[in-house]
Order: sequence, then C-alpha cells, then structure tokens
Amino acid sequence: MIRTPRLELISCDLETLRAIAAGREALAAHLGVAIPDGWPEFPEAYRHALELLEEDLDVGGWWTYVFVARGEAALVGSGGYKGKPDVDGAVEIGYEIAPAFRRRGFATEAAEALARFAFTDPDVCTVLAHTLPRSSASTRVLDKIGMRHDGIAEDPEDGTVWRWRLDRT
Repeated sequence: MIRTPRLELISCDLETLRAIAAGREALAAHLGVAIPDGWPEFPEAYRHALELLEEDLDVGGWWTYVFVARGEAALVGSGGYKGKPDVDGAVEIGYEIAPAFRRRGFATEAAEALARFAFTDPDVCTVLAHTLPRSSASTRVLDKIGMRHDGIAEDPEDGTVWRWRLDRT
C-alpha cells in the first residue's frame, strides 16, 4: 500500500481484481468503501490485469492499484504501472479518477505517489507516462509532478501520443 495525505493506493491482489470483475457491489463489500458511478472508465484493463496476475504473481506491485480517499471511505480512482521496470530501468504510470472526484487534486496526489514509490526501487531510473497529444487535465497533472514532455510516440490503440518523462535525480 502507498499512503499519501489523503489517499491509500492499494495494490490489487487476485481477490481484489476478482471483486472488480464481479461488479461494483462485490468490490464495495471487499474493500468496505463506496464505489462511485462512472468507475471504472476502462473495465477491460482490470480483466487484463487479472489475467496477468494469474500468470505471474510477481507483477502485482507493478500493476494495478485502487485509490481510496482515507477520510471519505470511497474509491476515488485507480491506476498504477504498466509492468515491472524494463531493461533500461523505466516504468510507465497511468491513472483515472472517477468523475465525482475530479478537480480535487486526487490525480496529482496519486500520480506523484506512484512516481515517488517507483523510485524506491533501485532499478528504476525513469518514470514515463503517455497522454493524448493535446493540453488536458492529464498533461497538467504530469507537469505539476515534475514530468517533462519528451516527444511523441505511436500507441497501437491510441495512435499518436505525447510521451512524458521523469528521471531519478
């Protein structure tokens, strides 16, 4: 678990991912928190995460997290890493915040915590992220946490995206 002043980022184990797959009521009972409307925005990501974790339990801490607001007993979003550090010591982060919890700083707090936590691993040299190629709430979040725009990349699903980078200092 990763803690911030307002959030607990809970690494999804098999039970949690199975609860997500079973639906909102199952997840609410499993976590003991309210699940907001509009979450998850990308449900297919959780099925994929479950399949990956069933194949390799070691990927757990380098994959999916749910974000719970500590004072509100509510799930506010989710995110995590797109796998273990690669051969160059890079990991990629991603995140989503439920509509009811946007514009409250939770995305910035979670993204910063994910980046900071990644750097606790001595093998991690770089944290990456990708956004659609336009100024948006996501690009502002990445800018706030010190990431810099590092060019463009081609994503097989999203096409051209902006690449963001934060190097260990």
